[in-house]
Amino acid sequence: MDLSSVFSLDGKVALITGASKGIGYGIAEIFAAAGAKVVISSRKQDALDEKANQLKNQGYEACGIACNVSHPEELSLLVKKTVEKYGTIDILVNNAGVSPVFGPVHETSLEAFDKIMAVNVKAPFELCRLCFPHLRKSSAASVINISSIGGISPETGLGIYSVSKAALISLTKVFAKEWGEAKIRVNAICPGLIETKFSEPLWSNEKIMTKVLQQLAIKRTGTSTEIGLMALYLASSASSYTTGSVFMADGGFSI
Repeated sequence: MDLSSVFSLDGKVALITGASKGIGYGIAEIFAAAGAKVVISSRKQDALDEKANQLKNQGYEACGIACNVSHPEELSLLVKKTVEKYGTIDILVNNAGVSPVFGPVHETSLEAFDKIMAVNVKAPFELCRLCFPHLRKSSAASVINISSIGGISPETGLGIYSVSKAALISLTKVFAKEWGEAKIRVNAICPGLIETKFSEPLWSNEKIMTKVLQQLAIKRTGTSTEIGLMALYLASSASSYTTGSVFMADGGFSI
């Protein structure tokens, strides 16, 4: 058996949100290295151009398309531009997420609640719907939703963020069950503490890190590359009989 072909994404088109840095860019880099044509998206075009050029300089096929995922009309345009550029969409990674508040859940404003839900739940739902006509034409369609360990067990100070990530897990299972007949697989990854700018308030806080490390079987933070490699498994034919599953990548935090 040629295992290199099992994990190959050669010729596939992957659309990844929240991909100008952190986990999203880590996934994009792994997918590109596996042969995929990668569309990275985030809010700022200049940041995307810089990252797309980094991928191109490594010999990969990539482009950046700006999109604020909380604006449905921009999601529609993102899908349209992706298809215009590469002709189809085989892989969708819903990675964009926000966590604008930290503290007791009862202190979360309705404005913050709506923002979290719009980006973390509503946007993945709408992007899945928009991509469906293209995914169903693919010979190996895969949707990967980036949830969080907070979606399994609420994280202290991140109450509504945790609620949104739990909803994303449920959304993953709903789409997986309904889209099975269309041969579209839908899975979720729940990262733990990954060392990115998004999570910097946590891993840069010595008091928080001391407490977190006590709960980890693997005594360190994770990397974006490690999440990217798990995503590669879910995007490739290696996981061809896997759908509706939730994968923990948390260093043993949830054991």
